[in-house]
Amino acid sequence: MRNKIYLALFVFLFPGFAFSNGAVSGKVTFTGTPMKPKVIDMSKEPFCAKLHAANPVSTETVVTGANNSLANVVVYVSAGANDAGTVPSQAVTYEQKGCQYIPHVLAMHVSQPLKIVNSDQTSHNIHPLPKANAEWNKSQPAGAPVIDAKFDKEEFIPVKCNIHPWMHGYFVVLKTSHYAITKDDGSFSLPDLAPGKYTITAWHEKYGTQTQDVTITGTEAKTVDFTLKATPY
Repeated sequence: MRNKIYLALFVFLFPGFAFSNGAVSGKVTFTGTPMKPKVIDMSKEPFCAKLHAANPVSTETVVTGANNSLANVVVYVSAGANDAGTVPSQAVTYEQKGCQYIPHVLAMHVSQPLKIVNSDQTSHNIHPLPKANAEWNKSQPAGAPVIDAKFDKEEFIPVKCNIHPWMHGYFVVLKTSHYAITKDDGSFSLPDLAPGKYTITAWHEKYGTQTQDVTITGTEAKTVDFTLKATPY
């Protein structure tokens, strides 16, 4: 109790003082044989096909890199963060560009503002398929205003475009802002973790979830690596 009083007094006397916290970082890799990306056939939509005539794009359901690294994995604090009620005011953006959803996986806090934009000169539609949240399906022609949305419950939500069947992605709605999405090298970093015990979860749309517990005792950086089992289908 005495330490808490001293801490409160310190914060009152030095409101601008920044306390240093710990961090968790690591890599996500896979074992097994991963699904191979497939070149996307956009020939039924001439506008889209023309955009990628020189450099065709591939599916992003499974994206791998060197040394068995795995991209598009959401790594987040699933327990211990204590920021469920702190909703960021800054919006996250989901873009329809080149007849693709960018990014393929978009993470956000529960109730955080979401802005959906169409940067193409053709119509798209955005159709999230939630189970816990309300389902909706909205068209967005070229030049249409931004679509504003939010999700009030934690959930992993697949998203599709009913106009262009190859367009799909995920909204990952979390009760924390402590998250990261791995790139091609599989790396992630979760900074600014106060001393305490945390459960870290790695989620991939095809290869499931894995969790690990970690304890931060000061300002140290802990390493947590995940290895997910891949299948070729």
